[in-house]
Amino acid sequence: MATSITVVLQQDVENLGIGGDVVKVKPGYARNYLLPRQLALPATAGNLTRINQLRKASEDRANQAKLDAEALKKKLESTSVKISRSVGAENKMYGSVTGKDIEEAYELVGIKIDRRKLTLPEPIRSLGLSEVQLKVCTEVTATLAIEVIKQTS
Repeated sequence: MATSITVVLQQDVENLGIGGDVVKVKPGYARNYLLPRQLALPATAGNLTRINQLRKASEDRANQAKLDAEALKKKLESTSVKISRSVGAENKMYGSVTGKDIEEAYELVGIKIDRRKLTLPEPIRSLGLSEVQLKVCTEVTATLAIEVIKQTS
């Protein structure tokens, strides 16, 4: 029984390596995840000679992704959204503002974000301005300005 096999990564894989790395993984992980998604190639003699090409392509993709992330960060930080919620006595909110609400508010202004990348330890439960962190990419984090206002009937 094989305990591990060697593959060459074509793209960056979180918690495993960057494109062009030669790594040892469990056979099932390679067979069922890495190879079908074309994230890796078997470490054959021909593929090992292409390592420099794979590294260069991976670095180019990473640089482009970082540039795109920086542009998105600027756009996000220059845009603030307002989310209205109904309130009761003493300005006590009914419910809360969650990641899904923030994602929908940004979609209304034409910016697509992924709510799974929001750093929201707990839902926002008070009126006013709140700052929320969004991990745009591995190296870029944006601070979002979310204003929760009283809903007018």
